[in-house]
Amino acid sequence: MAGAVAAGPASLATLVTAGASGGYVYLWVVVLAAVAGGFAQYLSTRLGLRTDGGIVSLVDRRLGTTWKWVLVGDGVLAAGLAQLVIMKTLADVSAAVTGIDAHVWGVAWAVTLAVGLAGGGYRLAEWGAKLLVSLVVLAFVASLIVVPVDVGNAAAGLVPTVPGGASGALLVAGVLGGAVHVTLVTMQTYTVDAHGWTWRDERIALLDVSTSMLAAFGIFSLAVYLVAASVLHTPDVNAASLTATTAAQALGPLAGPYAKWLFLLGLWGAAVSTLGGNTVAPPFLVADALDWGTDTADGRYRALLAATALVSALGAFVGGAFFPLLVLVLAFGLIGTPFAIAVVLYLLNDGGLVDATPHPAANAGGVALIAVTSVAAWSSISGNLAGRWTTPLGLFVLAFAAVLAVATLGLVVEHARA
Repeated sequence: MAGAVAAGPASLATLVTAGASGGYVYLWVVVLAAVAGGFAQYLSTRLGLRTDGGIVSLVDRRLGTTWKWVLVGDGVLAAGLAQLVIMKTLADVSAAVTGIDAHVWGVAWAVTLAVGLAGGGYRLAEWGAKLLVSLVVLAFVASLIVVPVDVGNAAAGLVPTVPGGASGALLVAGVLGGAVHVTLVTMQTYTVDAHGWTWRDERIALLDVSTSMLAAFGIFSLAVYLVAASVLHTPDVNAASLTATTAAQALGPLAGPYAKWLFLLGLWGAAVSTLGGNTVAPPFLVADALDWGTDTADGRYRALLAATALVSALGAFVGGAFFPLLVLVLAFGLIGTPFAIAVVLYLLNDGGLVDATPHPAANAGGVALIAVTSVAAWSSISGNLAGRWTTPLGLFVLAFAAVLAVATLGLVVEHARA
């Protein structure tokens, strides 16, 4: 499920835009994102293995109601905004392939999601995600095979640098946000719980994280980024106004006459797999907070899941091109990620909850992850909202960031007090 959500259209759009705008210079971020994403999933997996239940119920038990709803609000806002833009992506791509209006596709996909997930539940989403992610990875690896990569320039891209001012900071935040996202951090605890894994299943759980994030997502990210950097970083392509069709057509001279369809198929598969996993996230968090069941046997959860799927049809009516919107959604989600990681670290170091606290190196890595995501998120929003802080969008983002920053500092104080 984590691999399906991470290897989605938002990550794809961000990676393509980064490659088109900067060539190979962002390669270091792509590698860092895969490693950071894998480590974040390791921390969440460890929490799931050492405790019973999902992260929201754990927070309620150890920190109280206020902290619980802050975490739920963080996850629901990030996943909800992503849901709308991903649905817009899926509807627009479906329209480009079939010629049928995107609004019709938005409604059709929303109904399909509602019936499929509310009827089949988590297992259907998981197996569908496994199949689609595998196909998406294969599609972009196939593209990479026929695209010439400048190995020397690619190696130089492993040296950290952030070109392009505010736009560069936004791309760094977007690439990181695709791998280290509040939805991924919180949902991994439910994935472990859904499988009934305990600390005795640590080896298979870590294998699961490694194959989904480090392997599948890492290969996906590298393939998409290297293809974009090799083909789209030219004076003929305007990265700021890049669309899926433009990107697909640019592959034609190098990847052959089927390049457009190969690219659109990969984008379509990424959108479908991510939408399935992302639809599950808000209902899981809310149901856990309300002490409902988190499977379709509970009618309240099933109704909430169906409603979330149906509301996502509104995404097809959002205006603008979906490529830049997807980048913004990931950057916004990154704002809420440091708090989610801090919650995981707090719970992992709560001796009254877990029987074995993490190694100091794991804690140090978690703190470093909080620092990196915080800096990337702040650099992104401060640069791109400069002069627009008093607008409704600016005030909303600033309030969201401020609440979560105070909450994160509060966790530090609470841990020191405890």
